[in-house]
Amino acid sequence: MLQNPLQVRLEKFEPWQQITFMACLCERMYPNYALFCQNTEFAEPRIYRDILDSVWELLTVKNAKVNFERQLEKLEELIPVADEFDFYAVYPAIDACVGLSTLLHGLLDRDDLFDNMLKLSQQSVDTVAQLEEEQGAEPITNENQKANEAVCAEWDVQWAIFRPLREAPERDIELIKDLRNELREEAVSNIGISL
Repeated sequence: MLQNPLQVRLEKFEPWQQITFMACLCERMYPNYALFCQNTEFAEPRIYRDILDSVWELLTVKNAKVNFERQLEKLEELIPVADEFDFYAVYPAIDACVGLSTLLHGLLDRDDLFDNMLKLSQQSVDTVAQLEEEQGAEPITNENQKANEAVCAEWDVQWAIFRPLREAPERDIELIKDLRNELREEAVSNIGISL
């Protein structure tokens, strides 16, 4: 497990900050899934987008009601099976689904929200590290991770999401929307895939 001082800092987050942080990471993984779907016609990426949007809605719309068990059921149908595809893009696509599933599980069981947030943060970094290794980098460990530009860039983005959230004195709908819109307009994934 790759470690970063960020993981300790996240512990102080309120639930709305934790959920926003996770939604941001899923937003960044979405292009990996969308591109895979476009190339394979495996599923409709819009369904992933709709599930993620329901989380953003929970964060930004007063009294929003979302059935996250139902969303989880929908998501389960969207997860590709690695053995059925013979190209690498299936793995980041699976990771994107696992990430969103982790977020939904956190929403269904709020006691596990913090653990799920750490899991998702880790998942996003692992996606990057695995691709680097696939492309010939030596196995990435805690000791050598600072030498890998892509892994460092991923941690940097997670810090960049963390900072404005940490500075918000209370739940800030405008900040949440800004973070969402910025990531959506950028539309670049954690492994550099852009839509």
